[in-house]
Amino acid sequence: MSEKKGWGSTVLGWFIVQDEGAPPEGAAPAGTSGDADAAVIAAAAAIASESSGIFQRDPPVAAGGSVPFDAVFDAAGVDADERERVVKAQQLLASLPSETPQPVKKQIVEASLNAFGVPIDNIIETGVAEIQALEAYIRKSAADTQALLEESNRRIAQLEEETRKVRAGMEQRIQQQQGVANACNARKLDVQKVLEFFGQEAVARVVHASPRLQEP
Repeated sequence: MSEKKGWGSTVLGWFIVQDEGAPPEGAAPAGTSGDADAAVIAAAAAIASESSGIFQRDPPVAAGGSVPFDAVFDAAGVDADERERVVKAQQLLASLPSETPQPVKKQIVEASLNAFGVPIDNIIETGVAEIQALEAYIRKSAADTQALLEESNRRIAQLEEETRKVRAGMEQRIQQQQGVANACNARKLDVQKVLEFFGQEAVARVVHASPRLQEP
């Protein structure tokens, strides 16, 4: 229980532990930013290998952030019938009045489970296995996300460099065009001096009669 990583509410071993100074679950900490989110993902990804042996096969991706819990538990080898017993225990706990003292709740639940022949140790074992599977899934997802972020950042850097080169090419072409326009206008002025020497009427007459010239 000594591997606190400082990333909020996390599962350490069997139970969910709230880090000191962490905000309540569901509350966004002050000053939360994309950088803070990335730091959380990186921290989870860094320890993903610690729980890599939980899964017997790769669990499916949480499409749109929706976790396929049954598939996750299946990938971790948690039997469906055993999971159903945990669900029944959850339902039994939820059905008890909230004001019922905890020791009384414990007696009622244990008596009910024993009456149905449900081994309590089996429920505990399955519950721990489910928590470990979910923690492993969080860390694996974080590792996958971190890999995607790193690849995306590499692509962004490449695109930014390409954009820089394209912009440099655009600026060079603009300067080139300005040079072309200045050079051509200077040459036009030189030719115009010759045309002005012969006069506007003579120029207009030649342009009108010529099959290869366009009248302005």
